[in-house]
Amino acid sequence: MYSLRELYRIGFGPSSSHTMGPAKAAELFLARNPGAASFTVTLYGSLAATGAGHFTDKALCKVLGENRTKIVWNAAESLAGHPNAMKFETPGVEPWIVYSVGGGALREEGGRELAQEVYSFANMAEILAKCERDGVPVWQLVEDAEGPQIADYLSSVLDAMYASIDAGLKHDGVLPGGLHLQRRARSIYQKARFLQPEFRRTGLVAAYATAVAEENASLGIVATAPTCGSAGVIPAVLRYLAESLGCDRRELVHALETAGLVGNTVKRNGSISGAEVGCQGEIGVACAMAAAAAAYLYGGTTPQCETAAEIGLEHFLGLTCDPVMGLVQIPCIERNALAANRAIVAAEMALLSDGRHRVSFDDVVATMLRTGHDLPSLYRETSGGGLAVTLR
Repeated sequence: MYSLRELYRIGFGPSSSHTMGPAKAAELFLARNPGAASFTVTLYGSLAATGAGHFTDKALCKVLGENRTKIVWNAAESLAGHPNAMKFETPGVEPWIVYSVGGGALREEGGRELAQEVYSFANMAEILAKCERDGVPVWQLVEDAEGPQIADYLSSVLDAMYASIDAGLKHDGVLPGGLHLQRRARSIYQKARFLQPEFRRTGLVAAYATAVAEENASLGIVATAPTCGSAGVIPAVLRYLAESLGCDRRELVHALETAGLVGNTVKRNGSISGAEVGCQGEIGVACAMAAAAAAYLYGGTTPQCETAAEIGLEHFLGLTCDPVMGLVQIPCIERNALAANRAIVAAEMALLSDGRHRVSFDDVVATMLRTGHDLPSLYRETSGGGLAVTLR
């Protein structure tokens, strides 16, 4: 498993796989060819199908230079390595094929991901066994593997999450793109403060998640958790629980560490790419991560945190990725609000149990990967089916 720095990234929206990943790939190719006079970047499959709505071309041209970069859109062809494929070319140099595999991560042709492994765990069962054997919480495994400095990095991630909530709650107006979608986070927040307690939580959590998702849709700065499209779920849960439970910063960092190993388990054994497995790999995984974090903040045991994650992901199995016009707005923004609320419910259900259950988190991850591969490509971020067609 890779460092949590590879899971929680701070950057511009609206898509970690369609903007962050391509921009990073462009930076690497430019560094290898600093004197090149021109570049051609061919986008394949999902990157080509929804790249315009995700501003992929703008991300590439910003790095390589608009006047010397040609973008070729080839949605009809998908390469074998991943639906999000790119080919970088410049005269006199061997073409470079690279895949944007979700969350801003890159994988070269041949299967080598451009990151270094720092964890020896292969799955959640091994994580649970290590915690049981050594008598330590999940977050301790993170700091043992990455050193105490990872806490400082995650503290900066928490700052970025809170900043995106605050920015989203301040802004009004219409989101960019052709949908002319009105921002709603500020309105939801204003109404939620005056609701009865049984409704206030739903409203506040929804407001916080919507605020981040709207900032992401506006090309604002967000933290991937695990992706840009699902970036509102964990911040909303942490912000609400910090306010309602009085959690301090150290507890919130531990919650991010707990959630991080949940996300890492999916990255290793499943996928967090909407183009590969549908939105279950983005919103579903974000819900699982947030549920584990919430269970930890509620005082749950390590098995209860795993149970919360399993509940959070299991009930998003099969969720399609069908963004209207390729924009990370409909249904993406509302899904963040729903998943954040569901994460808290999943944590509460886990705490009502003793942490024992028939279906493990690893079982659900394996099921999610199979289900995602069984989905037709039109339901995997190509905007070829579902709501993307209904609201065309």
